[in-house]
Formats: sequence, C-alpha cells, structure tokens
Amino acid sequence: MSQFMVEFSLANMDAAFMAKVPEQRAKINELMEQGHILSYSLAADRSKLWCIVNADSELDVLETIASFPLIDYMKPEISELMFNNVVSLRVPMFSLN
Repeated sequence: MSQFMVEFSLANMDAAFMAKVPEQRAKINELMEQGHILSYSLAADRSKLWCIVNADSELDVLETIASFPLIDYMKPEISELMFNNVVSLRVPMFSLN
C-alpha cells in the first residue's frame, strides 16, 4: 500500500458548502478510523486543504475522495509519496515490576 498527498483547492464557501461541512467531517472521521486517511489539514485562509491517503493506486485515491460530501467544491491534485514522516506520541514502556 502507498501513501498519497492530496492537495485540494477549495471553491467559494457559500451556504450550500457550509451546510455540508458536518457531513464532510463525519465522513473524514470514518475514513480516518478505517485507516484510509492519515491526516487532514485546512489552511488558515480556507483556500486549500491537504490529506494523506493510504491506497493501492491513484484510482483508489480518486474513489476515496469521490465519497467526500464536499468533493464538488474541491479541485484535487494527487501526488504519490516516497515517505511520510510523522511525529507520534510516545508512551513510556509499562513495567509489571
């Protein structure tokens, strides 16, 4: 399985867009729980959005993002990643002693 960076340019956020935001958030949470999406980030000016997608191919990425409720407001650009370094929280080792 590979990882892909998807950069979305976002269209104008009108009332119809805003009405779909809760549905979009629920879908993203579902895909993250399933391990299909590893990260999801929005630019401060709300013009761009980025996500890291786990998929076997670019076609699989397209199928995943096609399920986004806001996809009609997004223009995606997909890049396959060589690697993706992530800082994770490290929990101290638990000792039974």
